[in-house]
Amino acid sequence: MDFTGKTAFVTGAAKGIGRATAIGFAKNGANVVVSDISDLSETCGEIKKYTENFMAINFDVSDEAAARNAIAKAAEKFGKTDILINNAAVFPASDFASTSSEQWKKVIDVNILGTMYLSHAVLPSMIENGYGRIVNIGSVAGVYGLSWFVDYSMSKGAVISFTKALAKAVSDKGITVNCVSPGSVAPDGSDAMKDFSFVGRAATYDEIANVILFVASNEASYISGQNYLVDGCRKQM
Repeated sequence: MDFTGKTAFVTGAAKGIGRATAIGFAKNGANVVVSDISDLSETCGEIKKYTENFMAINFDVSDEAAARNAIAKAAEKFGKTDILINNAAVFPASDFASTSSEQWKKVIDVNILGTMYLSHAVLPSMIENGYGRIVNIGSVAGVYGLSWFVDYSMSKGAVISFTKALAKAVSDKGITVNCVSPGSVAPDGSDAMKDFSFVGRAATYDEIANVILFVASNEASYISGQNYLVDGCRKQM
């Protein structure tokens, strides 16, 4: 996959899947914009091994004005954003009966509205350029529903539905919109969560990132409105 000349904007890039995805874009020639509410210095240090064409922006995706400003900053530096990876999320585990309204509002604000704010902000330039790739990060929770992540499951189900609807809305404008929904993930793909999948281990960050990169590539130009479950043949629990 070659992303030379493309600019990829990755949220939630301070660690985990977001960091692995940002590094993958850098390795394959993209200009990379990384964002997070947390410190990005470690991610930037890794990206710098492959390219000098990157920038870091700290902001909260649930702040609509900040999200629009971040997209504008990326355009100022690189001219446009070709690829948007909506990865930022919060996922508190709790018994729903005792979950506070403040917690589920935060989940909605970050996971659902943050995804919508950034997608809405980047669409005008994608439409103008006749090209765009939006990849939203869902979860198996949004497909199966997890009893210890009720609010999170609801939010990721919304992200999957948003993906399908937006894909239809922009299908004639050179823009694809897809979702990648991971199952259990661990830095080393350890077997600590082996009981959750028939593969017998968790995915590595790179294994999830590789699917994201493919869906964002020109090789996937005819794929849109899809939700890719990357769960090691998950056991429904």
